[in-house]
Amino acid sequence: MEINEILVIAMFLSFIALLFTGIPVAWVLGGIGVIFAGIGYLADMYLDAFTGLDFLTLGLVVNRLFKIMDNWILVALPMFIFMGIMLDKSGVAEKLMQSMQELFGRVRGGLAITVTAIGIILAASTGIIGASVVLLAVMSLPSMMKQGYSKPFALGTIASAGTLGILIPPSIMLVIMADQLGLSVGDLFMGAVFPGLLLGALYIIYILSVGFFSPDSAPVPEDAKRVTMRAFIGLLKAVTPTLLLIFIVLGSIFAGIATPTEASGVGALGATLLAMYNKKFSFKVLKEVMQGTYNTTAYIFAIFIGATCFALVLRELGGDELIESFLTGLPFGPYGIIAFILFIIFLLGFFLDWIEITLIILPLLAPVISALGFEIDGYGVVDNPELVWFVMLVAMALQTSFLTPPVGFALFYLKGVCPPDIKLSDIYKGVIPFIILQLIALVVLVLWPQLVIWLPAAAYG
Repeated sequence: MEINEILVIAMFLSFIALLFTGIPVAWVLGGIGVIFAGIGYLADMYLDAFTGLDFLTLGLVVNRLFKIMDNWILVALPMFIFMGIMLDKSGVAEKLMQSMQELFGRVRGGLAITVTAIGIILAASTGIIGASVVLLAVMSLPSMMKQGYSKPFALGTIASAGTLGILIPPSIMLVIMADQLGLSVGDLFMGAVFPGLLLGALYIIYILSVGFFSPDSAPVPEDAKRVTMRAFIGLLKAVTPTLLLIFIVLGSIFAGIATPTEASGVGALGATLLAMYNKKFSFKVLKEVMQGTYNTTAYIFAIFIGATCFALVLRELGGDELIESFLTGLPFGPYGIIAFILFIIFLLGFFLDWIEITLIILPLLAPVISALGFEIDGYGVVDNPELVWFVMLVAMALQTSFLTPPVGFALFYLKGVCPPDIKLSDIYKGVIPFIILQLIALVVLVLWPQLVIWLPAAAYG
């Protein structure tokens, strides 16, 4: 084994080991990059081993960082984050919860369906996982417990519905993925529509099944009222402003009227106007939203900086070539290699956040997918349809990272707002069926790539 291969393996092992020390991930990534650049340089000097590394490598990081800060696409990140946090403050979700409860009140598991439906709407308008999970838990968990819902079932429904925002556009994860692989943000947004709706539909089918086969887990409230025209009108009034905002933001992107960055600015303004319309806007709210936007954006860009240093040193050592040769040398065939990659990403989701996986792993895998020779019909209008499809597979696999212990962020967001009598084990039990549903959706996307490709092709065709 050559010195470069040893250093690449040592970099990954050091990263995994330091994750458990509690040191911030951005510092771990950047620190390991600097340390191994130095080790490679010393190996070049004193061990007569040509690693291809010198201190000019670290100088290249400065150019990479400037490109990040000068990237027009990434300007959309703080705008979408602002839009999501402002919508959470606007009172939209409370109105939706009240209206949908009246509509689904007599359906067994109706409150769980309401939570999932609101999760889908919030996903298409916010995309902020932590805020969505906490908001859904605060609004619905007391009612679900009062109605006699099974604890694991109620908790699993809330956690899974709150994480839909990472997949359903406008998703900040898809913006970052598009930037890393040089793909169209619009293609990824459109490609994610049907997978996101598929996942939401699977959740609702599962909830109805639980209500049918295990009535005690999802009872009908004793005071449930009959559905009236008034309930329909109330729901229409509650959902129309949010759907209009979603239509303006996504519709302008899909129609080519605005770039994702421009649309994100419109979305941020629209969310602010919605808060004013619902009489929830104040300078205190604006301050809280801006602070939340600063914190989330700073967290993401700090990891950007650390990951840029880590990835540059890894590539200078030949890490991308090592990974490509390893994967393409597996005796599984193209679909077997895809299955292996997705399994590794699934396992990494137990320990890593989606940001690290997206910034470090995804760019290394793109050449592998291109070399596998998949022929996916892009209808002559979708650039790199194989990569668009693969990115959506990764995005669906990363859905599970929010629900899998020990570092599933949705689990800890949910536990933080639960009553003391609810244990973490109840949450773990509750999310297992939804993780299985996510994996089923992933298999469907593997077997039918056109679920991803058809909409962007139809929009541009």
